[in-house]
Amino acid sequence: MNSEVILKTNRLVIRKFNFDDAAFIIQLMNTPGWLQFIGDRNVKTVDDAKNYLISGPLKSYEENGFGLWMVELINSKTSIGMCGLLKRETLEDIDIGYALLPEYVGQGYAFEMAEATLLYAKNQLNIKKVVAITDENNVNSIALLHKLGLRFDRKIEHADKTNTHLYS
Repeated sequence: MNSEVILKTNRLVIRKFNFDDAAFIIQLMNTPGWLQFIGDRNVKTVDDAKNYLISGPLKSYEENGFGLWMVELINSKTSIGMCGLLKRETLEDIDIGYALLPEYVGQGYAFEMAEATLLYAKNQLNIKKVVAITDENNVNSIALLHKLGLRFDRKIEHADKTNTHLYS
């Protein structure tokens, strides 16, 4: 199943998710980094992944005109991660979200996909301000946000006593 391409960079294609991506969703959402810094979403089966897609990215495309998108290598079409824009009830502004499979970390893909997403938000969607949230211990994510030009705004304490940092 083909999906609408949102963006292309030198090395990446960023496109809408579809149900054919269910196995990738299971793989990504069960990586150590995802589980540590984003949390266990209990996506263990193809049905779980399809339900995640329906209630997450696909719903967001319909309601907001944007959402989380699949990120693939342009030459091989290998799925390596996700990146996109989220409208959360808990945040005033749109925020950027991203995740990569561990074997693609440290190769500049995260910066490439996040920078392209921020430019798309500004130039195509006319979104004036994009923020980001990350676990206070996620040093890779914090470094990426700084590289993208976002700066620490404030700490957000959650009911479960965990903390995330808001960058804007």
